Amino acid sequence: MKLYGLVGKNIAYSFSRKYFQEKFKNGNIDADYQNFDIENIIDFKKILVENPNLNGLNVTIPYKEKVIPFLDEIDEQAQQIGAVNTIKFDNQKLMGYNTDAYGFMKALFPLLEKQHQKALILGKGGASKAITHVLESMDIDFTYVSRNPQGEDFSYTDVNKEIIESHKLIINCTPLGTYPNVNQHPEISYEYLTSQHLLFDLVYNPAITTFLALGKQKNCKIANGQKMLEYQAERAWEIWNS
Repeated sequence: MKLYGLVGKNIAYSFSRKYFQEKFKNGNIDADYQNFDIENIIDFKKILVENPNLNGLNVTIPYKEKVIPFLDEIDEQAQQIGAVNTIKFDNQKLMGYNTDAYGFMKALFPLLEKQHQKALILGKGGASKAITHVLESMDIDFTYVSRNPQGEDFSYTDVNKEIIESHKLIINCTPLGTYPNVNQHPEISYEYLTSQHLLFDLVYNPAITTFLALGKQKNCKIANGQKMLEYQAERAWEIWNS
């Protein structure tokens, strides 16, 4: 039986395991998918030694960047992004890819309207790297909003009426609002949102985070990370079986 899995930390809640186990069951695919919850990236080698039947891995927070030194080769797009979330086992070589960018583009593109030309990216961690890669490829201007702003970044206290009104696309790349901490949300001026805004939250559990709920109250178009995850998972499956 082929084995696939997810490498991360505190990932009992993971979307990936349930998604792939259902996929294998529905498709009569002789494979299993496990969570490999590790405290330190050093334990990555132990996963490989103890599971010789591994055929592919997904990688999530906080190891999308830290796993790179353990790989033999990295796809060009993953190199550009600086993060890997998919590993293919190819003739005993570990090949790194990034399917987050593909998933985000597929999820975002149908939602865009002509006014969505400038974006605020909330959070500057590893999750934002694939997002900025996509926005650059789509010629959408963006500015980071960070607790520790650098250069041209905004701090959360900077995000006033003028900034909200001039950035009609707002993307939450922080984990704020993820179950069970459902009352948390990025501290921006929600009162200035309008029906012209699109709020995209990478968080998918709960389906409507406080961030999205506050946008919905202002008639914003909203989307969570579910579709992005589904698209990136299917792309990972294609890579593993190509």
